[in-house]
Amino acid sequence: LPLAETSCHLEMLQGARRTLLNFPSAFLDGNRTQSIGFPFCCLICRLQFPPLLLLGVTCHAVVGSLWRPSLQGNANLLHLSRNRSNPEQGCCERGARLASSLDFWTLSSENFIDISWSTVLPTDPVKEVLEDILDLDLSVSETDDFIQLVSGRKIVFGSTPLAHRYGGHQFGIWSDQFGDGRAHLTAIYMNRDYMMLLDFIIQEYFPLVDGFFFSIVMFETAQLIALWMSVGFAHGVCNTDNFSLLSITMDYGPFGFMEAYNPDFVPNASDDERRYKIGNQANIGMFNLNKLLQVLNPLLNPRQKQLATQILKEYPIPYYTRFRELFKVKLGLLGKSEGDDDLIAFLLHLMEKTEADFTMTFRQLSEITQSQLQELVIPQVHLLQQVLRHPFQKHSAAERAGYSSPTPSWARDLRVSCSS
Repeated sequence: LPLAETSCHLEMLQGARRTLLNFPSAFLDGNRTQSIGFPFCCLICRLQFPPLLLLGVTCHAVVGSLWRPSLQGNANLLHLSRNRSNPEQGCCERGARLASSLDFWTLSSENFIDISWSTVLPTDPVKEVLEDILDLDLSVSETDDFIQLVSGRKIVFGSTPLAHRYGGHQFGIWSDQFGDGRAHLTAIYMNRDYMMLLDFIIQEYFPLVDGFFFSIVMFETAQLIALWMSVGFAHGVCNTDNFSLLSITMDYGPFGFMEAYNPDFVPNASDDERRYKIGNQANIGMFNLNKLLQVLNPLLNPRQKQLATQILKEYPIPYYTRFRELFKVKLGLLGKSEGDDDLIAFLLHLMEKTEADFTMTFRQLSEITQSQLQELVIPQVHLLQQVLRHPFQKHSAAERAGYSSPTPSWARDLRVSCSS
């Protein structure tokens, strides 16, 4: 190599070594292009790119200079130096002349082509984005208003530019902002495809609905969850994406059927907060319906929005109505009585306190005959009465019924006082 290029390569190797050793301070302290200078670094500084955005460019150059004996193109295009203000080392200043053409760059990406990268030719997305997503003619892209808008220089009246931020739980504690988003949101546009999708759903699955289909979805969702509760079924993952507009049970991975009656029963081991416990499923159903309504709102007129809000408020009515009907059937209660709700609530409370098996409780109640009920001769109670009349005698029937077995878990904490 000529002496000048050899000197340049040695300088690059030394600078690269310093940069790698000082990597955290070079890239993560908020300074831009502190340790690395490019002939086009003025442009980078002017655009105010964050430091990590330069990582893909700088690491390519650094690694290439460490492992390759020469660089493709002009070796003078890259100089590494710790002194940004040293023009002798080739690091340009803000006031330096900017290139008038991309021909000034010498670029190569062949070092990236390995098992981590694939060669993909870029496609022109303008036509697809404009016509299929934004419902605009291709000619709009040539107008000044459009260019000003997509470049961020012009803000549409009524919109507020946003940057999406993201958060999450860290060791059980909510962190509301890990960092700023990667892109700006200049506006939200609801295209024709969204409306077409909604029209398709209504025509395909709700063709006979005379009115607002949201009322059907609300009603059927309430009915479905009441049915779950009547058989002790816990879905496990009641996320919005696991609920269907058709109100069918779907996407239930870690589901479970309750054994001992417990409103806090959770079949999903990853649900540490017990959000989807069986006793909260009805509330989650209303929560998910509310999220559906938020998605539909941009397509609704003011009257429909008001109607939908009122429909959602009435969600508890069909839920409790169906819940009552199902449990009355399980208990064999005929007709209507003012005490039905109290009886069902008392039974569930008693089952919770005694940790009674949810399924077997109703199974055993179903085995009591009508005549036994009329005569108040319930087998278990009748046998207990016989034992208590002669407490110091051996009763074979009581032995077979398990009366002499160890104390069941639900009875271990029972206490008797003088007022019992």
